[in-house]
This record gives sequence, structure tokens and C-alpha cells, in this order.
Amino acid sequence: MRLFVAVIPPVAALQGLADAVAPVRGLPGADRLRWTTAEGWHLTLAFLGQVPAERLPELETGLAAVAEVHPVHRLRIAGSGRFGDRVLWAGVEGQTWALRRLAEAVAEATVEVTGDTDDFAFHPHVTLARSGSHRGHRRAVQRVAAAELDALAAALAEYRGPEWEAAELHLMKSDPDGGSVHYESLRDWELADWG
Repeated sequence: MRLFVAVIPPVAALQGLADAVAPVRGLPGADRLRWTTAEGWHLTLAFLGQVPAERLPELETGLAAVAEVHPVHRLRIAGSGRFGDRVLWAGVEGQTWALRRLAEAVAEATVEVTGDTDDFAFHPHVTLARSGSHRGHRRAVQRVAAAELDALAAALAEYRGPEWEAAELHLMKSDPDGGSVHYESLRDWELADWG
């Protein structure tokens, strides 16, 4: 199974972002992007890659332990940017230090299963769109120029969504389905409520 660990914003936060993104999809260059859907929007804490089913109990035990000691925290989807000429994203504000600590703890708790000990620069974001073709995609998509991605990001730069509470940790499964990807939450754990 192809797995990752994520925080999923609530419906109100996703709807606010969807409303802000809708007019951006009509801007120059937007038609050459593969846009993600609100149903799949999440904040990836750690990508685990291919994990055998027999390792799930070990993963679940580690993630449950992480959730027990990391508190609920307040976030909001805000701002935007790009990763090179490949990805358009929406950013995150608020108690991002708590989100960063959560991501670090998840990476530590899953290293035995993934074998990945590389340090990564955690950048909390929601992926909105990708440029270029996708494996399994029948038609080649022309890549969007970095300047066009800059213009799309600038259109969302002032966006500030509603504040929300990150209260759960999700173990997610990623299934490619033709040209798109379907995400399923396999298990979730409530974060510690110290309030």
C-alpha cells in the first residue's frame, strides 16, 4: 500500500479555499495544470511510500503514541506559492511550530517501517495543482511556465481562510485511478487535548 500521514482541514476550511481557488482556475496557464480536488486536500506530515500490509499494526502503534503526546493546535490556510515549475500550493499559518513538531515526531515514529532517515525540510501546504504530465495520463500536458505559476500564486497570495483546530492525525492510503489519485483515511487518532 502507498501510504502517508496527514492532517485534514475541516469542511469549512476546505470550502473557503475552494471558493478562493475557483476564479484562479480561469486565469492564463491554469488550463494546463492538473488541479487537485477539495476532497483530496490535506497537509502531508510524512510520505511513507509502499508499505506491506503486515507492517500496519507497527505503524498504527507508533502513530497512536505520537497523537497521545502532541496537542491540538490552531491553523488557517493562508497565502500561496509554488515549488519550482511543478506545483502550485496554498500555505498555512497559525501554530505551525506545533504542526512542525508533529511532523518530526511522525517521521521518527515511522522510520523503522520506511527506512527513510533523510532530513527533509517540512513545508506545510495544500497542493492545489501540478504541472506536466502524470504517469497513466493519456494526453501530454504542456508544462506551465514559472512566470505563469507566479501569477496564479499571486492571485491567492492574500487569501486568509477561517481558523480551525488541527485535532486528528490520519494514516492515509493513496490509490492512483487513471489520471487522478484517490485518498482514503485508513485510521485516525485524536491529538492530545490539553485545554
